[in-house]
This record gives sequence, C-alpha cells and structure tokens, in this order.
Amino acid sequence: MASSPLVGSVVGTPKLLLRIEGATLFAASIAVFAVQGQQWWLYPALLLTPDIFMLGYLRDTKLGSIFYNLGHSYPVAALVTMLGFALASPITIAIGAIWFGHIGWDRMLGYGLKYGTSFKHTHLGDLEKPKK
Repeated sequence: MASSPLVGSVVGTPKLLLRIEGATLFAASIAVFAVQGQQWWLYPALLLTPDIFMLGYLRDTKLGSIFYNLGHSYPVAALVTMLGFALASPITIAIGAIWFGHIGWDRMLGYGLKYGTSFKHTHLGDLEKPKK
C-alpha cells in the first residue's frame, strides 16, 4: 500500500517552493548577520539554540508541538530583530538574524511546524520513513 501524505501537509511544487524559501531565508539571515559586525563564530554557536523549544516534548507531544512551533515560527524571531533595531543593538539584531536562519535551515531541510500527533508530523509532510 502506497503511503499517503499527512492530511494538512504541503506536497508537490508548493512543498519544493517552501523549501527554497527556507534556503532563501537562511541565506538572507547570514547577510543580515554579516553587516552587524559580530564575530563569525557566534552564528554557528547559536544556530541550534531555538531547538531548546523541543523541551516541551519531555512532557507530551501536544505541549511539545506548541513550544516547538513557538520557537520555530517567525513572530518571536521578528520581535527579537525589531527590538534590536529599536535599541540600535547590533548583537540583538544578529541574534534575531540567527533565529531566522535556524527557521530557514529547518524549512530548507524539510522540518516544518509540528502537529500535536507526533514530532514527525509537520506541515511539510510526514518525516516517518515509509516501511517497505
């Protein structure tokens, strides 16, 4: 029996375009980071920091998906970046750029926002490997 896509996930060309958008966001975040005058070691050192939002999965899948999605959607990264601009703080802008970069990196690799059913059920598809 052929595997069917997860209901509510994106397939086909739109999925490819979302992954290209992720790559574009990742590249743009590097460009924004570059003009902030920060040390380059900071970018890779902080790139995986938003994954701290996975800790909700220690409680259960539903709470995990809520926390994960909070840390892996644009509003919080945008707030950090806007705060950096409002305070004229290059380091805060750089942290916001890295946060956007993390989101872009994840989307580029096919890791989307999570459904409450499983960590592997995302808006970009089911990360479960089909059984042969």
